[in-house]
Amino acid sequence: MVEFETIKAEEIKFGRNNFIEISRKKAITDGAENEFISIARGFYLPDGGKGWKSSITLPNEKDKIKKISELINSI
Repeated sequence: MVEFETIKAEEIKFGRNNFIEISRKKAITDGAENEFISIARGFYLPDGGKGWKSSITLPNEKDKIKKISELINSI
């Protein structure tokens, strides 16, 4: 079984009811831990809670994150 721990998360609100959450998370299993970056698109529920539409997981490798950032900025 895998347990997920959120280390840090930040939200960027957009539109009327939407947000993008960028977070650093840790997947914990019986013998290992693996950190990764998660980018998720969500929306706010009428009761103030959060709903999720989609997400992507990125490796926790500085060179890969730098390259992805450069590509996003160049598009």
